[in-house]
Amino acid sequence: MHNPSADNFKVFSGTKSVYLAEKICRALNRPLGQINYERFSDGEFTVSYEESVRGQYVYLVQSTFPNSDNLMELLLMVDAARRASAYKVAAVIPYFGWARQDRKDKPRVAIAAKLVADMLTVAGVDRVMTMDLHAEQIQGFFNIPVDHLYGSTVFVPYIKSLKLKNLVIASPDVGGAKRAGSYSKYLDVPMVICHKTRERANVVADMKIIGEVYGKNVVLMDDMIDTGGTLCKAADLMLERGAASVRAVVSHGVMSGNAIENVNNSGLTELVFSDSIPFDTALCPKVHILSVAEMFADTIIRNQQHRPISELYIAQAKH
Repeated sequence: MHNPSADNFKVFSGTKSVYLAEKICRALNRPLGQINYERFSDGEFTVSYEESVRGQYVYLVQSTFPNSDNLMELLLMVDAARRASAYKVAAVIPYFGWARQDRKDKPRVAIAAKLVADMLTVAGVDRVMTMDLHAEQIQGFFNIPVDHLYGSTVFVPYIKSLKLKNLVIASPDVGGAKRAGSYSKYLDVPMVICHKTRERANVVADMKIIGEVYGKNVVLMDDMIDTGGTLCKAADLMLERGAASVRAVVSHGVMSGNAIENVNNSGLTELVFSDSIPFDTALCPKVHILSVAEMFADTIIRNQQHRPISELYIAQAKH
């Protein structure tokens, strides 16, 4: 099937990402597509398009954070679009859930990230657009194109706007050193690393700082904040070591469990994350949200016009 025009596309949203899809559509200067969701008494649900998608490149915006209904909803939207003769279907997944289950870290466990990739592909997705995957190699779980965007596009300008003196970029764990190192290199400032050991999931037993933070304004970089245990412990430890201030800039605000309490009670000056997952800032005054809507809108336009996505990156800050 031939796509007759770069303007032949429509954007739809799952129920949990409407807030972001609306901002993407405003940036695109076009309306958000109409889709109907119906839930049955037994808990099942169905979706149906309220307008034609025949011959259209369909972009479906839905972050797949738990619960699993968000993923199932996306799969149903994909299937419905294929059966309605859409030209192609792109899954726009700002936050790719299940990404932390990207390998077998102990015997007899599932690799959920690979399973999700398989389900999306089998459902009929032609392309995936996502941001700051927990592990970049997840792109290789797909046999279709993956546009992997970087939060540095919005985070670097914000960090620069703070005009912090004696700035230091920090990673809350060894695994994030590459990410923090790219920001450190681009901003031409020192980097420190926290080395942690976990007692169990979401519980940090011990932490040490590698590098100097005394008198420094520290910005912790990570791909997400879940319960906030690691970030808050790192911030408090750095303040104990004489840091002038500690902020955290993370891509995805999962904010589960007692995260709000942890952040509010921590020494963090500010917690910055994107709007890939909905969050009410009234619950946590320290939170500042930066929108990635324009970045995704630009990516959609570039895909329609067959232009490179890499021009969006702040190249030196790629991670």
